[in-house]
Amino acid sequence: MNQILAFMHNFNIPFDNNLAERDLHMAKVKQKISGTFRSINGANAFTRIRGYVSTVRKKGLNTLDCLNSIFTLNPFDPTLV
Repeated sequence: MNQILAFMHNFNIPFDNNLAERDLHMAKVKQKISGTFRSINGANAFTRIRGYVSTVRKKGLNTLDCLNSIFTLNPFDPTLV
């Protein structure tokens, strides 16, 4: 029971799961607009990019700087922060 109501004592814990729902929302919007992904490679690329951007945002980092670093010799890995 303490884990369920932990957000009442620790204000750093969100009281909902909207963050997880927001991560899935963009994929559903993309699917709704175009009807489907045209290939499995396209779906994989979309989810990898969205996952990277989502992780960077959750870490509180500058999204554009991190995306720009991908095209350099020293790409930023948000999982190491």
